[in-house]
Amino acid sequence: MTFLHLEGVTRTVQLIDAPPLTILSGVDLDVDVGDRVSIVGRSGSGKTTLLNLLGLLDAPTSGTMLFEDRPVQSLSSGARDRLRGREVGFIFQQFNLLQGRTALENVMTPLLYAEGRQFWQRARIATEMLERVGLGDRLASLPDKLSGGEQQRVAIARSLVRGPRLILADEPTGALDLETGETVMDLIDEVATESGAALVTITHDPAIAARATRHLRLDHGVLQVASTVPASSVPA
Repeated sequence: MTFLHLEGVTRTVQLIDAPPLTILSGVDLDVDVGDRVSIVGRSGSGKTTLLNLLGLLDAPTSGTMLFEDRPVQSLSSGARDRLRGREVGFIFQQFNLLQGRTALENVMTPLLYAEGRQFWQRARIATEMLERVGLGDRLASLPDKLSGGEQQRVAIARSLVRGPRLILADEPTGALDLETGETVMDLIDEVATESGAALVTITHDPAIAARATRHLRLDHGVLQVASTVPASSVPA
């Protein structure tokens, strides 16, 4: 089932004393339930702008974008916020954890905006998610007492605690060493598979891109199927 559809999407920003700058041009993309999509591109190619559109942080300047069959441009900012909080999980290169808050408190934060069972049972749900990522014994630990890999695990737990259907990973292993990065990606893949969520990974790392089943490239704001599949994804 397609729940995210982009057709002819552009994103243009107005500059002071200069012509408008087109960052994305004619983007077509469908994301289905359970998809594994990688998007690679050089710095300045528009990856962050595309991520912001997919995550409902911005709306297209023109074109069609449907999220759960609803036109994104017709949604108010409040409606986009609610939809994003419920259906989208972000995993960033920088962990963005709240300093001075425990691992459990960090993971509980998104549940403060939930309703019903998720709100009232937020401590239990957050605890279960931390146990799921292997940090059941670090609930009371502050970020500065955790390793880089552990901090990223907390960030993953926080991103997934509300059960999003779309996971957006922006260079998720960029701040980690190779071995820890592979472990973290294994975890993201595992949780996404168990929950049936789509995973879109924006990366410059061919090994990370190779994990996806669909490989796209963003070049000067134009999204295309990658001309070559990363070598490490080709069976030996």
